[in-house]
Amino acid sequence: MESQDVPDGPAVHRGFICASFNQDTTSLSVGTKTGYRLFSVTAVDKLDCIHEGECPDVYIVERLFSSSLVVVVSLSMPRRMNVYHFKKGTEICNYSYSNNILSVRLNRQRLVVCLEESIYIHNIKDMKLLKTLLNTPTNLSGLCALSVNHSNSYLAYPGSATIGEITVYDANNLSTLTLIQAHDSPLAALTFNASGTKLASASEKGTVIRVFSIPEGQRLFEFRRGMKRYVSISSLSFSADAQFLCASSNTETVHIFKLEQHSPSQEEVSPTWSAYVGKMFTAASTYLPTQVSDMMHQDRAFATVRLNMFGLKNICALATIQKLPRLLVASSDGFLYIYNVDPQDGGECVLVQKHRLFDFSEEQVEDKEEEKQEDVSPQPASQSYAATVALSSTPPSSTTLMGYSEDGGAQKGEVIPEHEFAEGPVCLDDENEFPPVGNQSN
Repeated sequence: MESQDVPDGPAVHRGFICASFNQDTTSLSVGTKTGYRLFSVTAVDKLDCIHEGECPDVYIVERLFSSSLVVVVSLSMPRRMNVYHFKKGTEICNYSYSNNILSVRLNRQRLVVCLEESIYIHNIKDMKLLKTLLNTPTNLSGLCALSVNHSNSYLAYPGSATIGEITVYDANNLSTLTLIQAHDSPLAALTFNASGTKLASASEKGTVIRVFSIPEGQRLFEFRRGMKRYVSISSLSFSADAQFLCASSNTETVHIFKLEQHSPSQEEVSPTWSAYVGKMFTAASTYLPTQVSDMMHQDRAFATVRLNMFGLKNICALATIQKLPRLLVASSDGFLYIYNVDPQDGGECVLVQKHRLFDFSEEQVEDKEEEKQEDVSPQPASQSYAATVALSSTPPSSTTLMGYSEDGGAQKGEVIPEHEFAEGPVCLDDENEFPPVGNQSN
């Protein structure tokens, strides 16, 4: 989630650039003008900042589960990806690319870097480049999704720049799985469930959200977010058990949909007037045009949240915190909102906590620094990623890869054997969770 294209206003925190939840929604990463912050979101009443890193204008920050591996990309060097071990305060490696980095996705097996017209797939155990997908359809927002399940590292990205086609790629076996004709309009959002067996998508129109089975690509569910206006879907997120799907946009409403198959047998047992009308609609839909028929089969939101903001960028996620289902919304106004969700009856969700991601004093400091810079020399207008001039690439390292010892210094090391990763998930303890790697460039 980025907030650079959000109009300036009193509701937007001026230091805020981006935010992302980690793969199991236990951590929130926030990129700012001065660096990045990692928060623990395992409790409702408190929001612990577990790490702060200094780096100007961080517009991508991604943490690998609850480990110490964090990926950072800065506007000052938008073509370079830096991978850090933040607890040791050391850089694991960095890679430079031919164009600006638009998004980064990672799980325990793969690290994926998305550029405007290409995708790079790295092996996360040693950061080696495994595959480059060149000449992918123009993807200005860097839209892509990577399943968090290590055994089926499925990657989804737009298969077309003009229609809502999804390419599903097997990042483990490095082969294309299927193409899904998801929407008539270009894609705006994609996300996998935790097991990688379902994929949700939304188009630029933002009115319909669809869920497909993976790897088959069969449509399972269709939800209607709204009919009156087109909206910009900013995030989609499944609950851990894939029973619910939340969607946030540039409107004031967050929708939560329930993924359940309606059983016709229940209507047979206890026939009601609504069940009768439902059957009549189902029968009539077979004689109607496809678009009208699809609309009649779409489900509405199971639960909703009314935000106190409109037009601000935000991301949402469903999590179980202190044994209860919660909806988390991180907004570009600089707050994290936590809502209770009723998994039985749905309805309007209740706000239970609001956490500030920044201190009041920070905005004042930023204003003073900007005034000081303006006094010294006039600054150019803010540039887009594409217009930002990237610094020269880091020179390639020697063939000997580097690792980290317990004292945090760079030492010579050996690459972890491939068979150790084939038998099970990567062990993410902080003593030896990361492989020996060195600086690389592309």
